[in-house]
Amino acid sequence: MKYREFGKTGCKVSSLGFGAMRMPTVEIDGKKVIDEEKAIALIRRAIDSGVNYVDTAYFYHDGESECLVGKALKDGYREKTYLATKLPMGHVKCAEDFDRLLDEQLSKLDVEYVDFYLFHALNRDHWEKVKEFGLIEKMKKAKADGKIRHMGFSFHDDLEIFETIMEEYDGCEFCQIQFNYLDTDYQAGIEGLRLAAEKGIGLVIMEPLLGGGLVAPHESVKACLPEGMSTVEAALSYIWNYPEVSLLLSGMGTEEQLTENMALADKYEASSLTKEQENCFIEAKKAHAKLGLIPCTGCNYCSVCPEEIAIPEVFSAFNLGASEDRRKVKEAMPDIEDRVRKCADCGACEKMCPQNIEIRKMFKRIRDSF
Repeated sequence: MKYREFGKTGCKVSSLGFGAMRMPTVEIDGKKVIDEEKAIALIRRAIDSGVNYVDTAYFYHDGESECLVGKALKDGYREKTYLATKLPMGHVKCAEDFDRLLDEQLSKLDVEYVDFYLFHALNRDHWEKVKEFGLIEKMKKAKADGKIRHMGFSFHDDLEIFETIMEEYDGCEFCQIQFNYLDTDYQAGIEGLRLAAEKGIGLVIMEPLLGGGLVAPHESVKACLPEGMSTVEAALSYIWNYPEVSLLLSGMGTEEQLTENMALADKYEASSLTKEQENCFIEAKKAHAKLGLIPCTGCNYCSVCPEEIAIPEVFSAFNLGASEDRRKVKEAMPDIEDRVRKCADCGACEKMCPQNIEIRKMFKRIRDSF
């Protein structure tokens, strides 16, 4: 495992971090829940192999993730790794909610402190809430009290508001952005990545595989990737090639994924790709742009849908034939038209979507396409 400086925090973090958003699951009474035994074994194996950054959040796995991570870090594993979790901004209605939620998270994790604490999924509205309720001062107080060690944020909005946060967030030590070879000019993008590095801010990359979409990209995209690399190797090596990056997070739900990612983390470092390989990613992005796919990462934040429409499943099926044969869509989901017609047009899903997908408009696009 290779390690990198984490901004000005004084910490060295493994180039591969363990994201506890997509843990192995098992179905109990018709509901998918975390397979506790497998999940704990995965996290501990990762730590034993050199991973020293575990990331979770209040919302992950319907609130189960923090409790699971807390259990995984028993038996001496807490002392071997850095722990990161996030303040659920959607649950903050007043200044006092900061302390209430942080204390709840510490209790769920069963720890005395969190190494890295983030404002979760900051966007323009959430940033106004941070300022209105004085949450930066709350964060500083929690740090002074020993409940957290380092202050940061994760981000889902445009470059302009990212630059504003970088300018106004006094005490910020690290940030987490979405970045991969397709998202170089999406949200914070490459400019945000460089801005964070210029300011000495530690940089965590999420969605390096775009919710798994880059594991099996369209054939036209795959054909452009560097020769001799698997799709996963290509995507992760692209991130590690940037010296500005401190670490990338991967939601590893199987032993096979963990084994593959750890081997790749040991293989790649900053500036290890050739110019020819770098150009391959530029061509891959151009090929992807021609497809017109819906940019869903399958995070399931849209599960608030009152009609219980499995929105990520709908988008995944549609993307199979978005630029080709609609028969592929019907084969994957024969009732796709019925599903999208259930939409009550309430917009609840759009308020939760970190990709800012205009879901109702996409549903109309799907209906019109048939």
